[in-house]
Amino acid sequence: MSHLSPLLVQSSGICAERGEGSWLYDQDGNRWLDFTSGIGVTSTGHCHPKVVAAAQAQVAKLVHAQYATVTHPNMLTLTDRLYEHLPKGLDAVAFSNSGSESVEAAVRLARQATGRPNLIAFRGGFHGRTLAAASLTTSTSKVRTGWQPLMAGVSIAPFPHAYRYQQDMDTCVADCLHELDHIFATECNPADTAAMIIEPVQGEYGYYPAGQAFMQGLRERCDKHGILLIADEIQAGYGRTGKFWSHEHFAVKPDMIITAKGLASGYPLSAIAASKALMNHGYPGSQGGTYGANAVACAAALATLDVIENEQLVGRADTLGNKLRQQLEGLQKQHDCIDEIRGMGLMLGLEIVSAPHTPNGDRAARLIKHCETNGMLMLRCGSQGQVVRWLPPLTVSEAEIDKAVELFAAALKET
Repeated sequence: MSHLSPLLVQSSGICAERGEGSWLYDQDGNRWLDFTSGIGVTSTGHCHPKVVAAAQAQVAKLVHAQYATVTHPNMLTLTDRLYEHLPKGLDAVAFSNSGSESVEAAVRLARQATGRPNLIAFRGGFHGRTLAAASLTTSTSKVRTGWQPLMAGVSIAPFPHAYRYQQDMDTCVADCLHELDHIFATECNPADTAAMIIEPVQGEYGYYPAGQAFMQGLRERCDKHGILLIADEIQAGYGRTGKFWSHEHFAVKPDMIITAKGLASGYPLSAIAASKALMNHGYPGSQGGTYGANAVACAAALATLDVIENEQLVGRADTLGNKLRQQLEGLQKQHDCIDEIRGMGLMLGLEIVSAPHTPNGDRAARLIKHCETNGMLMLRCGSQGQVVRWLPPLTVSEAEIDKAVELFAAALKET
């Protein structure tokens, strides 16, 4: 640890040696119920046997087939398997390594395809830490601080954070769309705008769903002005919200989808999906990378899809998410420090406060530290670290959910 960069701030004191299902273990055999899933990555649990077997078999055959040089069967099969889950018309896939890298690829494609320079992102969004991705990110200032100026041509529009604005959702959506139209009129002419990028369910800012009216309002404006709508499904996608893609809750079809995290159960792999017609408007050679579509990662991704389909994990996320929410609502009735419960499926956040609408990041930190001490790993998010997030693997059992709620209830009483 003495040689690890001190700039990598870790949220726990755990040194994990192995994982199994919903559990992490250290070298001494201590274990923690993992309700972080590696920030939504290990959706099939730690070391799912089918994913492990697929990766092991692939390692023995071919580890690296540089995909700008040669193709390989796993990559080609994965594009076909992903196509089965994509909205109609999104029939081309480009692979990268990380969510940030795929955000950059989506931005590049949008600008090249439209010939327009500007982008609109939404307040509270998290899209990554690389230059373009950070330029679109406003979930916390730490992602942007210290390396301004960032990429030009980005306007930040309001997202319907009804809780924060202390409005009902209908009023908040109407106000946000009105402000978006004002941005068009004053700083970001639609004729100069390539794309809007949005998390249909925001992650790092505090698990806010955009809602159907807002998403449809964006779709209408994109259609009117020839602007591309990009859905960042990096954290909320791949079944976590109770549908395969979170935008499906809102009856909206994006022009591009970005996916990563749960795509390969922990192996580094990300992708963007768009129509072939849209992809053909990009510049040849503008997509690629040394490790993109790695053969082992693609094998793990194919096994991940098998597990999601065969174990019906999307439906389980909906059913178990409702069960978890009901239990958390029970805790909310007993504890005033829980001001709101937000999110969808197995992607829920608790707003922790010292008084109504007064965020309390210190209390949230004490809560997750108490949980860690007693055998459960959790994470915070939110602009002041005031949101305790619940991100169990989609394979979590009902008994494990009960255990997690029990541990959190004890933390509420003792902190």
